[in-house]
Amino acid sequence: MATTTKLQPRALVRASGGPRYAVALAVDALGTGLLRPFLLLYGLTVLRLSAPVTGIAMTVGVVVGLVCMPAVGRWLDRGARSTVVAASMLVRVLGVALLLAAPTGHVWLFATAALFLGIGNQAWPAAHAALVATVAHGRERDAALAGGRALRNAGLGVGALLAMACLAGGTAALQALAAVTGLAYLTAAALAWSVHLHAHPAADPAKDRADGPAPRMRALLAANVVYVFCLNVPEIALPLVLKTQLHASPVWSAAIFVANTVLVVTLQVPVTVLMSRFPRRTMLALAGVVLAASYLGFLAATSLGHGWGAPAVATVSVVCTIGEIIYAGSATALVTALAPAHVLGRALARFQLSTGFGLAVSPAVITALAPHGAAALWGTLAATTLLAASAVATEKDQGKRLSGCVRRAPAGS
Repeated sequence: MATTTKLQPRALVRASGGPRYAVALAVDALGTGLLRPFLLLYGLTVLRLSAPVTGIAMTVGVVVGLVCMPAVGRWLDRGARSTVVAASMLVRVLGVALLLAAPTGHVWLFATAALFLGIGNQAWPAAHAALVATVAHGRERDAALAGGRALRNAGLGVGALLAMACLAGGTAALQALAAVTGLAYLTAAALAWSVHLHAHPAADPAKDRADGPAPRMRALLAANVVYVFCLNVPEIALPLVLKTQLHASPVWSAAIFVANTVLVVTLQVPVTVLMSRFPRRTMLALAGVVLAASYLGFLAATSLGHGWGAPAVATVSVVCTIGEIIYAGSATALVTALAPAHVLGRALARFQLSTGFGLAVSPAVITALAPHGAAALWGTLAATTLLAASAVATEKDQGKRLSGCVRRAPAGS
């Protein structure tokens, strides 16, 4: 089995799409960090919408944005790569423009803006993964995907910090942040498009059949819906538990979120490189076990009550973040390894559908379970995650990804 045993930054940048593409990712993440955490505040403060209306509009935008994924998958399977990445950024420019144009109290323009932002946010992960899978292969690809995630998290964190520093300016500051976000998306789209990366789609139907059908991955996709709950644990579950059950200071929630971001940025690539010694499916199953153990740890920590409870939760959150890092470093990599080249786009689109669905329903599930006590919340999450890990471990691989041909396409491909 080929392994990646050491980090070579220049090789990692090349495997991730090249220097211009890396800059595009950083600029896009920075712009997203400026606005996405405060989109709800924009609706409440700038447009004077009610909290329920704003929340519903944002949720609908995310869910409806998933509808575009089958079309994105087919577009990728026709060979498009950097063009799809650029399109996912450009559609968010339109969303920001609608935000800036929306008059006070106009919920439909806000909802439409949230929809375009949702389409871009859902389409980008699949397009990015397909681009990296076309440039890099084997375990180098896994490290490149991990590097992209680390870079994106760093950009999101820096953007959010800059936005927090500007929020004292009120309505005008939020509008300025939205405008800067739009410019960042536009710049990132231009940089991504300039890479001009295209893959030759399989042109011979007989060859398509020889390459094999798209793997069903039913267990993997179902398990992924459960796994992605871990992404909302630091943002939703832990702040809710710390506030309502432990009555802890909000400082603990902020510290946990910052620690999660720092750990992901610093450890995602090294941990993924370390995991290259083991099968991807084994590591994905291990991620479920680690996450389930952390959920049981949260259950034990909350039983300590006020005083020791908050520090214990913060400590266990490190274990949860390690599980998240293992999951993120193995899940998308496993999909790209299983899918034949001619259906890579559709396989990644289906995977993103499961991810988006899990992210959409997890806040509702978490907030519904939490009032019934710590055992209901953490026990349920631990049990379902262990079941998901078991399903991943026992599913048989149905396909093997075949490398596609890569060429530099002319501008506008």
